[in-house]
Amino acid sequence: MVRTLHRLTVRGVTTANPGMHADGGGLWLRVQAGGRAWLFRYKSPVTGRERLMGLGRTADVPLARAREAAAEARQVVGAGRDPLGERRAAAVVVAGDRQTFRQTAEAYIAAQRPGWRNPKHAEQWTSTLTQHAFPALGGLPVGQVATADVMRVLEPIWTQIPETATRLRGRIELVLDYAAAKGWRSGDNPARWRGHIAHMLPRRSKVARVVHHRALPYAQVAGVMAKLTASDGRAALALRFLILTAARSSEVRGARWAEIDLAERTWTVPGERMKAGREHRVPLSGAALDVLEVARARAEAEEAPTCSRAVWRALGCPTWPCPRRCTWWRRTRPPCTGCARPSATGAAR
Repeated sequence: MVRTLHRLTVRGVTTANPGMHADGGGLWLRVQAGGRAWLFRYKSPVTGRERLMGLGRTADVPLARAREAAAEARQVVGAGRDPLGERRAAAVVVAGDRQTFRQTAEAYIAAQRPGWRNPKHAEQWTSTLTQHAFPALGGLPVGQVATADVMRVLEPIWTQIPETATRLRGRIELVLDYAAAKGWRSGDNPARWRGHIAHMLPRRSKVARVVHHRALPYAQVAGVMAKLTASDGRAALALRFLILTAARSSEVRGARWAEIDLAERTWTVPGERMKAGREHRVPLSGAALDVLEVARARAEAEEAPTCSRAVWRALGCPTWPCPRRCTWWRRTRPPCTGCARPSATGAAR
């Protein structure tokens, strides 16, 4: 009669040739160049797929213990559960118990920081979590953070500061997703909005009406541009350029002359300064070029040297003390010998 269980012997385990050798009941001995190991082969009652679960090396697990482990696994399968899935879930629980929510959040911020364009983004993350989440969640094992813990953080501030509370919920959700990806927790995310938190807290739009920034009516743009043109401030000049190019304020404030091509009448914003991360070319109108001409003239004027009183007297300059943005030296012909500034022809002044 053919034996269905306990086909292998202790001696056979040590002398078996390379390949797979069945002991029966799903227990297999795998012999390969890397060594000899026990496997439990079964069909998962959860997924319906065949799976292999390692039971250890023969050097560590003798034949009798391997048979006991296979018998325990068969009982789990017979109960409609997946032994390999349960083992991995248990490992996640152990890892999650060693990692706190604060440590996980700090690890997530450190991992994402290089991809955040604005350095303030990391500061906002840290500030929001430190002020609202860490007092309740910071010391908890990340694998044990539950819906009740998340609600304990959100409920007190949800109607008081809805904007902050909404961002905080999203950040907690991302931290817990990160923990799941690292194998520190399993199961559903207790901070997810759709189908979960949405049933326990009102929508932000129901709590506080969204108030948008005031917009300038189109008919008033010409008047505003006239006022900006009459203004002598640098901010007014930047705002004119922003309006004429439809660019973001950060792009205008960070613009460099190397990005401007006056011959081609274009402004090429490099990808590292764009929100989308891609190079952006902006055509420049005549009015935008006029703004750039004024900006260049002002930049040159700011570099004008400050004359001493003796030089001022010799030149007969109209004002004293000599202002940093004085253009008198450019109108002086021949060039002032008291100023050590190269002239347009390259001669020293």
